[in-house]
Amino acid sequence: MGINSQSDIIADIQIAPTSEGGVRIFVSAGKTEIPMDFSPDEAREIAEELVAAASHAEKSAKKER
Repeated sequence: MGINSQSDIIADIQIAPTSEGGVRIFVSAGKTEIPMDFSPDEAREIAEELVAAASHAEKSAKKER
């Protein structure tokens, strides 16, 4: 499965600070749980990538109209 592949998998995502000063992204789908820990700087980089991807997606959607 790639980034552009559709899926029927339902997953939940939680994002929160940890007690150790990091940021955890916790993804769960069925019986699968994936905790991913990041430093604050790494979390900011991920946030920037999400914003950039959302902006690109909006521009692509406008072109398709």
